[in-house]
Amino acid sequence: MRVIGLMSGTSYDAIDAAAAELTLDGDSLVLRPLGLVGVQYDAALREALAEALPPAATSLAEVCRLDTLIGRSFAAAAVRADHELCDGSAELVASHGQTVYHWTEDGQVLGSLQLGQPAWIAEATGLPVVADFRPRDIAAGGQGAPLVSLIDLLWLRGRPGTPVALNLGGIANLTAPDGTAFDTGPACALVDAAARGLSGGSLAYDVDGALAARGSVHEPLLRRLLDEPYYALPAPKTTGKELFHLGYLRDALAGFGTLTAEDVIATLTRLTTRTVADAVRGVGATEVIASGGGTRNPTLMAMLDAELPGVPLRTSDELGLPSDAKEAYAFAVLGFLTLHGLAGTEPASTGARHPSVLGSITPGRGGLRLPPPADRAPVRLVLK
Repeated sequence: MRVIGLMSGTSYDAIDAAAAELTLDGDSLVLRPLGLVGVQYDAALREALAEALPPAATSLAEVCRLDTLIGRSFAAAAVRADHELCDGSAELVASHGQTVYHWTEDGQVLGSLQLGQPAWIAEATGLPVVADFRPRDIAAGGQGAPLVSLIDLLWLRGRPGTPVALNLGGIANLTAPDGTAFDTGPACALVDAAARGLSGGSLAYDVDGALAARGSVHEPLLRRLLDEPYYALPAPKTTGKELFHLGYLRDALAGFGTLTAEDVIATLTRLTTRTVADAVRGVGATEVIASGGGTRNPTLMAMLDAELPGVPLRTSDELGLPSDAKEAYAFAVLGFLTLHGLAGTEPASTGARHPSVLGSITPGRGGLRLPPPADRAPVRLVLK
């Protein structure tokens, strides 16, 4: 089955549309990557999204508007992926949507909201769409994240030692072979916020880590940032830009006088690598396999490598799974599992009471025709 996975992360800069050929072969799920297309949000939509995200106030009217506009953007990305990557032969779309709020209280997730109305995708492509993946796991007592952990566990099964999968998006998360999985804290979220805030909006992020490379770590600021209570919480745990945003950074900077943008961003980059490294050491990792936008920041990767002496740091590209497309491929897999009646969660990773079949299905143009339920769940993911 040819499946298109759609994903936009916490940096909300673009939609990744990855296409995969997926086949169940005994106890293996075989994935053949067909490619990736990236579609930028238009500037007006990105600005509207930024203005509506916490801690900003918004209205139900704006939420409705964003749900439609993001849905149309995802639909355009799906149409393009079907045409360019599948020659019009895609059979399913799996859309993560755009996370706008992750509701947590006292360490428990109570809800998660992703916008991008799937009806627009189904109408534009004519294909069934699986969307709204996170709420079912939350209803079962889980964190609703990290959902890519099941794919990491299947993919890395049998690899020697204790390999850890690490995603460096806006937020960093890891998955260990025993199923332990959690958000370690910010990956690029605070760096991006600082780049935008300290440049007056002329920079969206620290391009190639150049600002961090020119700066020096401000140790008193780093110590203050490391006092954040989130880091001491036990797994499973999840977080997001509800916590790590520009206002949070401004509060942390209070009392330090004037620091250069370069020093602030160098310190935030060190914060990311220190908290990630602490988490990696905590699970006894013998190897780290990283993916996500943060892998394109050479300063961040060099700092992380220095924080983890003796632990090889690789990217998922080296193992055949394109780093930029990994999460989009992961949601393609989750959509495929849903359509075949298979659970898409690992309770050890999310903290749920039981595994769950994820998401809601929006029928395509020809109605809804489900394949026969699979006889058994795959135990490994094989890349071809």
